[in-house]
Order: sequence, then structure tokens, then C-alpha cells
Amino acid sequence: MTKADIVDALYAKLGFSKKEAGELVEMVFDSLKDSLSKGQKVKISGFGNFVVREKRSRIGRNPQTGESIEISARRVLTFRPSQVLRADVNHSLENKPIQPDSARVHSPHGAEMKSTAGLTHSDQDE
Repeated sequence: MTKADIVDALYAKLGFSKKEAGELVEMVFDSLKDSLSKGQKVKISGFGNFVVREKRSRIGRNPQTGESIEISARRVLTFRPSQVLRADVNHSLENKPIQPDSARVHSPHGAEMKSTAGLTHSDQDE
């Protein structure tokens, strides 16, 4: 789903003009971005929480050369779905096959990366 799809849904369901629906969607996203930019937690009841977390610097390894490098401290944005959203998604996908955790996902740039579908929240952060 894209931002345009959200605008179209507002237009179809609520009768706003497409321009009004677009402005409303932009206002909502701008409010979310402003709050997150200030480091505030955004909690949407029945949907989930957006949280900006601080990650400290650490030593990493260049996979091509094996050379150790310092990965600088940074902020990351995380999303934790609510129990209501998790239950809705699981119920909706109940009869669909599940890909194994080791399934590979191809990025749009041709790189291959490990799917995070089966990882817990703490596994994804590291």
C-alpha cells in the first residue's frame, strides 16, 4: 500500500475530494515525522508504537576485506505492532503458507539479504 492508496481510500470511503484527502494524509504523516524527529514516542492505539532508539557505537567487520571498522553511534526508528494488529494480521493470513525463516529476500538493487520474518524484535535490532 502506498500513500496514494491511502488517499484513494479516504476519497472513496469518506467522500473527501482527492486534494483534501491528500492534504489530510500529508498532515498526519508530517505530525508523525515531527514527533519522531523530536525523539518522542508515537503510540497509535490498536496499531502500534513508533520509537526512536539510541544505538551506541560498536566494532563491525567489512565482509569483503575482513577488516575491523567502527560503526558509529546512531538513532534508529523501530515499530512494534500492537497485540490487536498482530492478531488481525495473523487471522487474515491464517490459511496462507508461511515461508521458512531461512527464506531469502531479494532487494530491488539485486542484493540478497536474509529475511527478518521469523526474527523477534530484539534479533532485528542487532
